[in-house]
Amino acid sequence: MARRNEEVEALLGEYADLIAITGGDAFKARAYEKAARAIGGHPADVSGLDADGLMEIPNVGRSIAEKVLEYLRTGKVAAVEERRARIPDGVRELIAIPTLGPKKALRLYEDLHISSVDELTAAIEADALADLKGFGEKTQENILHGIRLLRQAGDRIPVHLALDTAEEVLAELSAVTGCESSAYAGSLRRMRETIGDIDVLVAAGRSAPFMDALVSMPSTAEVIAHGEKKTSIRTHKGVQVDLRVLPPRSWGAGMQYFTGSKAHNIRTRTIAVREGLKLSEYGLFDTRSGKSLASRTEEEVYARLGLPWIPPALREDRGEIEAALRGELPEILTERDIRGDLHTHTDLTDGLASLETMVEAAARRGYAYYAVTDHAPNLYMQRMTDEKILAQRERLRELDGTRRRMRLLHGTELNIGPDGEVDWPGEFLAGFDLCVASLHSHFDQDRRAMTRRLVRACENPYVNVIGHPTTRLIGKRPGVDADWDEVFAACARTGTALEVNAQPDRLDLRDEDILRARRHGVRFAVNTDAHSVLHLAHLRYGVGTAQRGWLTKDDVINTWTLTRLRRFLRKSGRN
Repeated sequence: MARRNEEVEALLGEYADLIAITGGDAFKARAYEKAARAIGGHPADVSGLDADGLMEIPNVGRSIAEKVLEYLRTGKVAAVEERRARIPDGVRELIAIPTLGPKKALRLYEDLHISSVDELTAAIEADALADLKGFGEKTQENILHGIRLLRQAGDRIPVHLALDTAEEVLAELSAVTGCESSAYAGSLRRMRETIGDIDVLVAAGRSAPFMDALVSMPSTAEVIAHGEKKTSIRTHKGVQVDLRVLPPRSWGAGMQYFTGSKAHNIRTRTIAVREGLKLSEYGLFDTRSGKSLASRTEEEVYARLGLPWIPPALREDRGEIEAALRGELPEILTERDIRGDLHTHTDLTDGLASLETMVEAAARRGYAYYAVTDHAPNLYMQRMTDEKILAQRERLRELDGTRRRMRLLHGTELNIGPDGEVDWPGEFLAGFDLCVASLHSHFDQDRRAMTRRLVRACENPYVNVIGHPTTRLIGKRPGVDADWDEVFAACARTGTALEVNAQPDRLDLRDEDILRARRHGVRFAVNTDAHSVLHLAHLRYGVGTAQRGWLTKDDVINTWTLTRLRRFLRKSGRN
């Protein structure tokens, strides 16, 4: 059963926005933001907690706990409804635009009576915002970019939400009598960062029991189509699920066909036609005789086409067919290859769990090593000091090796300042096992300044990894503008790894960036940037993105032995 935490997180996050829009107390808005994040990251389902249990969650006080209980009991919160009623619908539509904050949305409504995305687009194109303070040319460009992001996203959902839904559906269908196999396919199996519809396949002799089971699921809100070969439903969360039931003998061909991508399938069908064959979701057939030549497994379908099995994440027609024909397909990274996480946080800064709790959770994942990298002092809201970080180091050294012999690394996430400088001086940084450096502000610098800033960070002898390099938030914030080829070359030259951040709202670097960076000889680190125990499981999304970027174990530093990793962390040029 799905956890209610995400619903509560979204509600409290909305309430924080509503407080800000209506001119409420900024500290109160911030309190609700913190509580929303804490509940989203809490390991237990909040629907099973009473007020006292809720107040054990960090940043959740009595008032917030009561609102959560009210929502779980009635499906709404009176205080939220009251704030919603004070905000015109048009303003709430504008707030959905990435890069446009709530206060700017309210000003557009009050000063220019703009109440829709289309009206705002037209106003910018007509230069109607020119005299409105705070809406200069750069701001208008950012808003237009945000509108493009909003429209591109459409009804697509993040990969982690799609995967949650798919696994819920598969759990129901796999329990139906007669199910021989079940799996999700499509862009979700290829680990695209956002998903349209979820394709689910079942191998069985009869389709009706599975079609009936899907439409009867508690999470089904709408039946779009209910047929013998295909049934489509929409869940209460608005996600469309398409189910197809295949004969068991056609399972491999069906998985190959419905996994896609369309471009990859065109290439495989072209190969089939050239060989006098026909490839469909039911199998690979001899065109003249109609005889089935391969269908039960993907491996035998690919083999009959003269190809090795191609991992789903590579099936985008980006050279995988050619590489397969040459026998040069990479042995891409798997989650099992990861020996440790090199970017995580605790409640010393903005994490939700203690050092001990995070270390124990990492040990349960079977890691050989694990790094704690709390924020450095220039991210002022985290109130880091030299004394705090040194006390953490002392405690970490006490824990080192005590959890299933997992070795602990003491690191920090530094802030890359506007000129490329980082928080602490070299002599202090020398005491850390590794340093991740990330952009947290000044995202609007021009291309030349941003490039110089990132290159300078790479050239710092104590910076080992550039965290979430482009800073993008999928569907919400574009990546910064930089000459990425120059940055990638600097990483390769200085021995600085680039992070593939596994947080599903980031997945930064993107797969396309990874492919470019890899050609420069860059090394990578696939990290979770975990701020809670639950976030450690996000590794799967980072690995999926790394696979789409064709990364192997040798490309990724946190698949290496600790000895090899430590050698890499001692950058050339470091004293």
